[in-house]
Amino acid sequence: MDITFEQAVDMYRNIVNRFTKIEGKPWGVEGAMIELSKQVGELSKCVMVQENYYCFNTEETEKNRMQIGNELADIIGQTIRIAEHYGINLLEAYIAAREDEDNYLRSKGV
Repeated sequence: MDITFEQAVDMYRNIVNRFTKIEGKPWGVEGAMIELSKQVGELSKCVMVQENYYCFNTEETEKNRMQIGNELADIIGQTIRIAEHYGINLLEAYIAAREDEDNYLRSKGV
């Protein structure tokens, strides 16, 4: 599936709007932060399983790897919610942050 970043953001907005209809109220930025923290915790658990800290069942490796992708996607979703709450264009912010890093590395001769 080839979509632009903006199309992906629009897709997430649509999902959020649909969830709002069944949840009865929109989430504020505080709810998005709590959900983001929860998703990071779930990602941490998946990584620990994948790296054999919790479970040594190799049959679950591919299923767990797919779960890691799901948790990463959920983290992106909550990041979108937070960015939109503060009126931040996430793509522009991402590009600016990478340019800042590039400039810093260039100043170090790398």
